[in-house]
Amino acid sequence: MKKIFLTVLAGTLSFASCEKDDICDANTPTTPQLVIEFYDNSNPTVLKNVSDLKVTGEGANDVLSFTGVSKIKLPLKTTADITKYQFVINGSDVNTKNEDQIEFDYSRKDEYISRACGFKTLFTLDANTPITLTDGTANDGLWIKNTAVLTSNIINENETHVKIYF
Repeated sequence: MKKIFLTVLAGTLSFASCEKDDICDANTPTTPQLVIEFYDNSNPTVLKNVSDLKVTGEGANDVLSFTGVSKIKLPLKTTADITKYQFVINGSDVNTKNEDQIEFDYSRKDEYISRACGFKTLFTLDANTPITLTDGTANDGLWIKNTAVLTSNIINENETHVKIYF
């Protein structure tokens, strides 16, 4: 009887020793993505939807596709201070596609969340050259006319960080 009691007591104590943060809540904020909004270059206060936009990160195989949206979210590298993306408008049409490269320069800071969730990385866009815009591999001219940084500190996804005018 004592052995059964001790076994039950040991099992109860092992469950009682679990702390709340042994499980990472799905609603816990993690590393934020860069939030970009697109605007009409000829009327800079008007949001403009992109159609057939393909975005590929340097060294990545995945192609992110967007159509009919004026806002996108892109991850920044947590192991480097630069992230480069290829932005291809009209990416499905060989005759009209246009590729631009955008480089985001930033600093990183890791912030502890909890034992179960680990760390998240917060970013601060470089004060001098946060964005470098160049033409893509084909010399087809820039389709992105201008960029503007609204918020240098990327600590959440609740606000727009960068505007792109085209």
